[in-house]
Amino acid sequence: MAQINLPFSKRNPRQWKLLDLITFALFAAVFVFFVLVFTSLGDSLAASGRETLVLSSTSDPKQRHKLLSLVESGKHSIESCPYEAVDHMPCEDPRRNSKLSHEMNFYRERHCPLPEESLLCLIPPPKGYKISVRWPDSLQKIWHNNVPFNKIADRKGHQGWMKEDGQYFIFPGGGTMFPDGAISYIERLGQYIPISGGVLRTALDMGCGVASFGAYLLKEDILTLSFAPRDSHKAQIQFALERGIPAIVAMLGTRRLPLPAYSLDLVHCSRCLIPYTAYNETYFVEVDRLLRPGGYFVVSGPPVQWAKLDKEWADLQAVARALCYELIVVDGNTVIWKKPSADSCFPNENEFGLELCSESDDPNHAWYHKLKICISKIPSSAGEYSVGTIPNWPERLSKPPSRAALLKNGINVFEADTRRWQRRVSYYKSLNLKLGTPAVRNVMDMNAFFGGFAAALSSDPVWVMNAVPARKSSTLGVVYDRGLIGVYHDWCEPFSTYPRTYDFLHVSSIDSLIKNRCNLVDLMVEMDRILRPEGTVVIRDSPEVIDRVSRIAGAIKWTAVVHDSEPDSKSSEKILVATKKLWRLSS
Repeated sequence: MAQINLPFSKRNPRQWKLLDLITFALFAAVFVFFVLVFTSLGDSLAASGRETLVLSSTSDPKQRHKLLSLVESGKHSIESCPYEAVDHMPCEDPRRNSKLSHEMNFYRERHCPLPEESLLCLIPPPKGYKISVRWPDSLQKIWHNNVPFNKIADRKGHQGWMKEDGQYFIFPGGGTMFPDGAISYIERLGQYIPISGGVLRTALDMGCGVASFGAYLLKEDILTLSFAPRDSHKAQIQFALERGIPAIVAMLGTRRLPLPAYSLDLVHCSRCLIPYTAYNETYFVEVDRLLRPGGYFVVSGPPVQWAKLDKEWADLQAVARALCYELIVVDGNTVIWKKPSADSCFPNENEFGLELCSESDDPNHAWYHKLKICISKIPSSAGEYSVGTIPNWPERLSKPPSRAALLKNGINVFEADTRRWQRRVSYYKSLNLKLGTPAVRNVMDMNAFFGGFAAALSSDPVWVMNAVPARKSSTLGVVYDRGLIGVYHDWCEPFSTYPRTYDFLHVSSIDSLIKNRCNLVDLMVEMDRILRPEGTVVIRDSPEVIDRVSRIAGAIKWTAVVHDSEPDSKSSEKILVATKKLWRLSS
């Protein structure tokens, strides 16, 4: 049969309907592609997809365990977190903690998620992030985009805290109680207490703002650990660490601070608004626990001679008298006390009913340890580490302190540990790890013991956070007696700091930090969170552990090289040196 050619208008309408649908689908696909690639909606959907993937892969314990096993075997990589997690601190999550009790600011303390509730992903840098300004320039300025929070600059700029200046935040060095600058404020304190000369070395700045007080004490060789609670709008501690100043996120609420007893030469509060006499004088008692015999307590601001706070000021003075503190001076709104070097008048009858703690209470227990309302008795050996008796800095760095003798053969162990770390650090520097260069300022030793690693770096322009594992021997007091600083920590939990706050992480015997309790992958993901881009990690352990670490390092985007231990070492340890890449979320 001959083919009949129908006119154009009389062809099968179904055929054209199908062609139209195909054409429409193609145009729609192209349109969606352009929307996803070239608009913010694409970024949003990508982030949502990453978040869904991360949460779905970790919320089910069985699925999470399977993922951890795949990562540790080198068969799976860790995904990036959504951008919303850019400043994520697992144990200081305001959304979760706000549901907790507000009594004594309990909700602002550490409250860590269970492992199955934790994000198992890599925290991205903020948009526009740059490698941090190098020390010492960072003392005066940091990149705005690295900590893009303007609240302090807007509210406190007139007091000299910090100001926005183009691409930078700049830090004139002021504070609410010292708008003329920390330098002049410190000079005024120096009229009453021995700021210069090495008598004072370890200090604590409570409610530190952007840590300018601690920053300018550095020129006096006073090493100050600053702390403040998390503030998602102000990010005080993030500013301090970005500047290269020692700081942690902490809250004086219901628990002791994670520091040893009798370890601080100076405790300072400048308008920190801590109610020292509230809750049965609990917070003053905590200061007393931390101060060395003969140490100094400085309060600047409310309630010291402050309008409408007469009762609070009277109570503060009364507690100090009850604890036998010597009043050095009241200068305007600043008061300075000195803690007694011995039990000169306490225990005594006092209007507050304060008594000595029982013999069973160890004042050095401070990891999730509730605050006490009793006074820690000054030990009989206090004369060996009280201010004025303990060697001045830097002599105290190398002299074995009396607290080392509390361990079996402690003095010999201390001296051997000091020599060992001098050799090891010398070898590290031969590996070109950037130690001693402007690229390294904020350092953490995750398993510090006596602080030998930090002591070997004492001539470098760095500060070291010495983390002593909470489940190991309580050697942190020795660290402070040497004139170094640190905290207790359990590495089965995240550390209380913002992301991207350390240039260099060091850990000896990493497996001992978590053995039979938690997972190595989680620990290394946490290390990645707190490490700055282009930062360095050094891990030393047995060859078997280093093999595991090396596989995980690849899964979290680290570039790693394994070295033998130093030539004169009798150990079979291997040393992994890794670098964190600067990567960004794809659009």
